[in-house]
Amino acid sequence: MDMSNPLYKNQGIHVDVATFSVEEGVVKVLLIMRGKAPFKGEWIMPGGAVYNNESTDTAVARELKEKTGLEGVHLEQFYAFSDPNRDPRMRMLSIGYLALIDKNSVEILQKTSKTIRADWFDINKIPPLVFDHSEILHKALNELRKTITKTNLVKVLLPQEFTLVELQKIYEAILGDKFDRRNFRRKFLNLGLIKPTGSQKEAKGHRPAHFYRFVDDEYKEIEIF
Repeated sequence: MDMSNPLYKNQGIHVDVATFSVEEGVVKVLLIMRGKAPFKGEWIMPGGAVYNNESTDTAVARELKEKTGLEGVHLEQFYAFSDPNRDPRMRMLSIGYLALIDKNSVEILQKTSKTIRADWFDINKIPPLVFDHSEILHKALNELRKTITKTNLVKVLLPQEFTLVELQKIYEAILGDKFDRRNFRRKFLNLGLIKPTGSQKEAKGHRPAHFYRFVDDEYKEIEIF
């Protein structure tokens, strides 16, 4: 390896985070407005540079906290974006991460030293994004859909106790699909992913709905669909 080769020079590493949530059956993503050039006043996903003394995992947690105030979030690395021209300042490799959170249980910083504002957007009504963040977002959404079919990640969107209807609606919103209620119920009970709590939710004119909870409180990989 010839480190003196000029093709090695002027390169950097970024991390970018696609942070998703679901509200009333609508998938939303958290975006921030840049407060500095280039593209000041334009929308992007949270992220920033990886320092020389950091791993990308450390950097992404730091950047997410600095730009949005979020911390303690489960983050998954999903792709490396390496187009030589993706950043006008220099060759900048970006490591993409995704997160899924309950937007109603957190408070987002509306302005920081590097951002003008932050907001949640319907995934189908995204404003123009700069750099290659449209591509990152598209890949992140596809990765989220894969992730929730092989893990219990959706538990972060639900209260401690929930009904099967509430659980099904989360999956339908993210996957953009509809499930037969009986088959969905059978699938989850057979997997041993959830268990009844013994509590019921009264519904006027209907049979009471049973409450369930996830068997594992921690993140778990399991083939669901």
